[in-house]
This record gives sequence, structure tokens and C-alpha cells, in this order.
Amino acid sequence: MTIIRIDKKDWAPGLEKLNSSYRLFGPVKEQDFHNFKELAKGEQPDFNCLNTRLSPKSIVQPQSEIMLEFTLDESQADHHIMKEPAVNDKPRAVLGIRPCDAKAFQLVKLNFDTLEHKDVYWLRNYEASTFVGLACDNPCSACFCSTAGSGPYNEEGLDVLLVNAEDHYLAKTLTPKGEALLKSAGWQATIEPGAAEAQIAAQQKSAEERIQSRVYTDNLRGQVTNELYEAPFWEEVAFACINCGTCTYLCPTCWCFDIQDEVHGCAGVRMRNWDSCMYPLFTLHGAGHNPRGTKTHRVRQRFMHKLKYYVDKYDNGIQCVGCGRCIRFCPVNIDIRDVIDKMNTYGTCQVDQS
Repeated sequence: MTIIRIDKKDWAPGLEKLNSSYRLFGPVKEQDFHNFKELAKGEQPDFNCLNTRLSPKSIVQPQSEIMLEFTLDESQADHHIMKEPAVNDKPRAVLGIRPCDAKAFQLVKLNFDTLEHKDVYWLRNYEASTFVGLACDNPCSACFCSTAGSGPYNEEGLDVLLVNAEDHYLAKTLTPKGEALLKSAGWQATIEPGAAEAQIAAQQKSAEERIQSRVYTDNLRGQVTNELYEAPFWEEVAFACINCGTCTYLCPTCWCFDIQDEVHGCAGVRMRNWDSCMYPLFTLHGAGHNPRGTKTHRVRQRFMHKLKYYVDKYDNGIQCVGCGRCIRFCPVNIDIRDVIDKMNTYGTCQVDQS
């Protein structure tokens, strides 16, 4: 691990050098919000934002992605044969990703990279990406990352951690991929690590002290799954929900998708698109039966998956990084922190009625 000093006047020239060997992605303001997008030549990522509205998960898992293509034209030699479309395999540099979003990729990876199944589409995009994180010095009131297994200076899933230091950045290299990116950009001015580490530690402590929102998850694993599933508070939690799916689309750890074939004339594609457990059609069977036919069923599934089933299966925290997006943008003010508290404390304050 080394720490590089990057003068801000050298930032743009460095990105210009990276353009030849990387596709660059970063936060850009679009109307009232910031979102991650591929940067045009000469375009700069805008680091003057708390965080993007949508998480950067679409860089690895596009909202719509063509998996295979085919032709039904029998005059073509390869008709009725599924083929993978041409892929842009140029390496990607994801600039300014927040530590919570980088940690989210590690949680999502558990679904797409298993001993039984490896999703070649997700893994190809993920492995082609170098993640340059931007430490978060001003967490918002809805952030609870430090008690959700992440933090404003968390390094998991990052190749480089950038720390804003007035007229320069301190770039902490964490992996060989990160080292290679910094070298390609010409940012190689290493500095004496002692003073830099002390400055980073001081800024990290200050950022963590700004996080006032906390969650407690210590009892989740010990809860009996069936009892938590049948808890009486689910009707109350789901009462206001309108099943709009905003929470799942914004969430960096939601990965649900469906697959469909689309044909125009003789040309067709098989593609996958983001889907949401909040939608009534998500679990509708061909026979007409829907095991999650009410919004209470669907709301319960979302929270039980993230906060109980995941906990029981992996025992490495919750499937949430505390970014606070679902809190800030829920149109009916459902707050995952309240749900975590209800689940974590369920049964501890109940009075025996027998």
C-alpha cells in the first residue's frame, strides 16, 4: 500500500491520459440530481455531490442488457442460433464511487459468483472495472453506513481510495489494479506515509463522528425465522407502501431481474432487465397463483431477504450498506432504520399474556 499525492491541477490531465486505456465513469449532474454515467472525452466527474441518486450498480449490471441475439431469417446460415453480441471489453475506471456503494458490490457478488453458478455477464463487467473511491467527509442525516458494515472511509471493494485534502487528493492504493490505474494517469508522486496516514485517520474520525444515525442488528441472527415472518408489525410497515419499486431501483444491493425475448421482424434478442420484488407481477406463476399476492407479502419479503435470510445464510452482517437512498426518496416515508429496529427487538419487550 502506498499513498500518492495528486494535485488538483493535475487531475484533468491525468484523466485525459486514462482515456486512451479506460472507459471512464463518474458522477455527473443531470437536472436536479447526480448519477453515474460514462464520461465523454474531456468531461469531468462532478465530486461536488453527497452521492448519486441511483447507485452505480448499473455500470456492472445494466438496467437493460442484451445477453444473446438471433435471426429467424432462414436465408441466413446462422438462423435460429443464439449468439452473444459484440462486447466492449475495454477496461473501465469508476471514479468517485462512495465507499458504501463499493462495499455493496461485494454483497451482490455473493449472488453472481458462487460455486454452483457464475454469471458471466455480471462478472465480466465487474472484473473489467477499477473502482476509485471518494471518501465521504459529509455524510447526510439518512446515512447509517458505519453501523451497517460499511463507513465513510471503508476500503472494501475499492482499488484506490481518494481523500479530499483542499488543493490535492491523497490516493491510497489498495490493489494492483489501482496501482496500474494511477500509473497510467501519471499520478506517481508518493509521499511520506506517516503524515498522510495521520491526516487520513483524522479526517476519517471526523467523518464518522458526523454520522448520527445508527442501527442495531445484534439480535437478528437469533430471531426465529418463522416467528419474525409472522410478526404483527408487517401490516403496519406495509400500510403506506404503494409498491412503486423506488427503493429497489435505488438500492445498491438489489439485483433482481427478469429475462425476455424481443423480436422485430426477423431479428431478435434475449435480454434481461431490472425487476423488483415490489411489483405484483414479479412472482406471478403461469397458473395464475401468486405466492406474494399482497403488498404486505412483498414488503415483508424485501426486508426479510436483506435483514434475516441473508443474515442466516452468510453470517457476515446485513444485506444493506446504510447509504440512506431508500429513506430519502421513498414517496411515503418508509424508513428501513425503523424496520431494522422492529425486527431486531421483536419479542424482547413482549408481555406474556397467558
